[in-house]
Amino acid sequence: MSEALVGLLLLDKPVGLSSNAALQRVRRLAGGIKAGHGGSLDPLASGMLPICLGEATRLAGELLAGRKAYRFGVQLGERSDTGDAEGAIVERCAVPVLSEPMVRAALERLHGPQQQVPPMYSALKRDGVPLYRLARAGMSVERAARAITIEEFTLLALEGDRLELRVLCSKGTYVRVLAEDLARALGTCGRLYSLRREFVEPFAGLPMVQLEQLEQLEQREGGAGALPHWPVLPADRAVEHLPPLHLDGAQATALMHGRPVPVAAGACASWRLYDAAGRFLGLGSTDALGQLRVRRLFSQPLEV
Repeated sequence: MSEALVGLLLLDKPVGLSSNAALQRVRRLAGGIKAGHGGSLDPLASGMLPICLGEATRLAGELLAGRKAYRFGVQLGERSDTGDAEGAIVERCAVPVLSEPMVRAALERLHGPQQQVPPMYSALKRDGVPLYRLARAGMSVERAARAITIEEFTLLALEGDRLELRVLCSKGTYVRVLAEDLARALGTCGRLYSLRREFVEPFAGLPMVQLEQLEQLEQREGGAGALPHWPVLPADRAVEHLPPLHLDGAQATALMHGRPVPVAAGACASWRLYDAAGRFLGLGSTDALGQLRVRRLFSQPLEV
């Protein structure tokens, strides 16, 4: 098993695979390396699935907090039990004649901070059981609303009873629920018919790799020989929203041994840490007394 590969892979997950199934295919191609993904996508969704490889899995949780951008299609006039094309149609509604100004006005009303109730068909758990399993058993349980923020909501196309839209939203936003809310605001019902995640912060605009490309590399280079050719980003790209803090040799050694060190680092609480050679050490935080303490360190410094 290869553990030499450490970093971030921006996978373009295809429609039809769960996030975990896509992750396991990447792990197999990488020779069984430890890996984890930074934020699930439904099987019927495609797009960016950040995968943390090797020790970069220690940063997977940091990716969950970032904003996400989606492009999606809404079929008006029908509602499914899952909120998308996978489920059974449970309601049909008349669709009013819509104009682009009417739709944009409805989008504007859905901007900003709001409360959203997660759907039953979700991976959230109740007493250790995923909600989607309860939903498949015909059960519905109360779900607490969660705070989300819709930062941008744009109409791309209006064609009869179908809408093409793009949204930039905070973590925890269910686009299926947003589509249903929009349909209600337009005086009808609706469901997703397509969903693609364009990016997860901080990776906006960066190219993604497809599973087929990784498989072709394996066939051409032969097993582990393909790994050096993978488009892997340095692990610290996952936390580039945090300011860098460069440590001298004594400070780095103290932190690696679990001892806090005094630093003149200003008021920021969280940092990405580098040694004197510019290698990535992990994450730390400073307290009110200027003591730098470890949040998360790698077993060995990482080249960036």
